[in-house]
Amino acid sequence: MNETKELTRKQHMIMETIREILEQGSKNPTAYKVHNALKTDGHDVGSLKGTVQVVEALEKKGILKRDEDRKIYIVRNETFMDLDNIFSIPTYGLASCGEALAFADNNVEGYVQVSKSLFRKEKPAQLFAVKALGDSMNKADINDNDYVVFAKYDHGEDLEGKIVVAVINGMATIKIYQKLKGNMIGLFPQSKNKKHQPIYLDRSDQILIAGVFRKVLPTSYRKGRK
Repeated sequence: MNETKELTRKQHMIMETIREILEQGSKNPTAYKVHNALKTDGHDVGSLKGTVQVVEALEKKGILKRDEDRKIYIVRNETFMDLDNIFSIPTYGLASCGEALAFADNNVEGYVQVSKSLFRKEKPAQLFAVKALGDSMNKADINDNDYVVFAKYDHGEDLEGKIVVAVINGMATIKIYQKLKGNMIGLFPQSKNKKHQPIYLDRSDQILIAGVFRKVLPTSYRKGRK
């Protein structure tokens, strides 16, 4: 049995945080340090007691262990895959590849397991995925039902010409970002289907750029894909 399928959202989040702390070359953390790291990353993790309880639950699963100083260690075992090479990316709802019609849910709906080799230059904590809905980005090889991985938008990053996931009035859409004359922003499709049209916005509009495109994870076999 694969233990990853039995982990809760909070257990996944804590496992990823522990892994990131260790990858940064830090000493093995206590539950207190893990709790503070989660809060620093902006996660709503509740009380320290709750974090300790999650760590204890992971100990019972044989995934973690703690020494006499309460420092946490990851247990390498066959039931939890290869923790040195695999990490989890949280998935958030659907994002429309047509009009901005799909609700952008703030809650994690699940996780996809990926190799670190696919994202060597990325910080795992900055990555998230949404499931694409529609065909307005199929020229960019983003197809209906694919997982699309984004890095959380750093406001110092230039977005011009990049694929982004934008949240407009609580709804998400995947498009190419372009600044236009007259204080306008255009969110452009890239589709073989000519029915799809750009979305035009003023820079004063309530628009949130949630992430910048990194990779497509297809959910179905398509002949000719490399």
